Amino acid sequence: MLLTETIRISLTSIRGNLFRALLTMLGIVIGVGAVITMVALGTGAQRAIDSQMAALGGDILSIQSSSWFSRGVARDQRTITTDDATALAMNGQHVSAVVPEINNRFQVKYGNKNLNLTTVGTTPNYPDVHGFELAHGVFFSAADDSARRRVVVLGAEIPGMLEIDASALVGQTVQIRSISFEVVGVMAAKGGSGWRNPDDDIWIPLATAQFRVIGDEFVDTISAKVSDASSVPMAMLEIERVLRREHGLLPGRDNDFAIMNRKQFAESRQEATQVFTYLLAGIAGVSLVVGGIGIMNIMLVTVTERTREIGVRKALGATKGNILLQFLVESTILCILGGLLGLAVGVAASTLLAKYAGWQTVVTSSSAIMAFGFSAAIGMIFGIWPAKRAAGLDPIEALRHE
Repeated sequence: MLLTETIRISLTSIRGNLFRALLTMLGIVIGVGAVITMVALGTGAQRAIDSQMAALGGDILSIQSSSWFSRGVARDQRTITTDDATALAMNGQHVSAVVPEINNRFQVKYGNKNLNLTTVGTTPNYPDVHGFELAHGVFFSAADDSARRRVVVLGAEIPGMLEIDASALVGQTVQIRSISFEVVGVMAAKGGSGWRNPDDDIWIPLATAQFRVIGDEFVDTISAKVSDASSVPMAMLEIERVLRREHGLLPGRDNDFAIMNRKQFAESRQEATQVFTYLLAGIAGVSLVVGGIGIMNIMLVTVTERTREIGVRKALGATKGNILLQFLVESTILCILGGLLGLAVGVAASTLLAKYAGWQTVVTSSSAIMAFGFSAAIGMIFGIWPAKRAAGLDPIEALRHE
């Protein structure tokens, strides 16, 4: 009953000085709103990295030619060939699939439309390994690859760039580097991963790319899918052993290739994003502390203004504990109300950033509870001193106060 009456009195006091109460809560509103928004941005970035890692395939190893240094400058050396991919496919016990890739940007023409697109020469198992699906038509076959046929599969966004329906493109002819290719399929949307968007790519058979378009026997990348029953470290050791033997590298010589674990790269990005999120949330949390200091100042002013009221309550039998509880509850209510408004501001800001800025934001219940709970704790912590000062007033001196 005492607590209920104390809350009622505190709400009456806040309503009596509503404008001042709103200004007092402003620091808490900004602090909670900033924390919610920053954490939502960080969580959204982590979710985006998770989806990118799933799109890339966490169990896929990427093999590329390594770089060598000349006069302090890194220079590329082409060392990876289709023979390496064949050796890995035949001798790899910890690798279930191997996909060689060669890519370059070429002018692609359809009708009066000209696009500069990344052209990927690869093998027919590319969609299965990288998790692509076809929206229309088919992917090229092993027979198309071995016969070096001029067939092409388009990314999901290419029909929109050409201003034509995707299904109508199948069977049509496009020109890649002035060479005619028949469109046999259109991929379903995959989504971007980092700086590259595979929906903007086109795919042609590897042999066609090497001998008809690019004229290069080397490949840029070999993607190796780790077997379900194996581990990534075992697969990396096996790939290194097979490629060193293929390249004739003697013991003690450095590898002329590099093996990259995409999952490690994505996890590193996720850890960096998480640290950055905590940093932003910490900076935003400083405004909560500043808001708490503002509430403490206002409560000290309130104690001075209500000195006579405190004296009357003590004369009527109110204890130090009653006075302490009244002012402590009042400061806590101010912070709780500010926390609720800040929560609404944070959710609104996150929604607006996602809608108009295109940033991925995720407001989680844990971040909302954390920010709201911290604001309530701020009210209690910074309300203790004013409450103790009010409770410690001498009733006779308080009644004499004008």
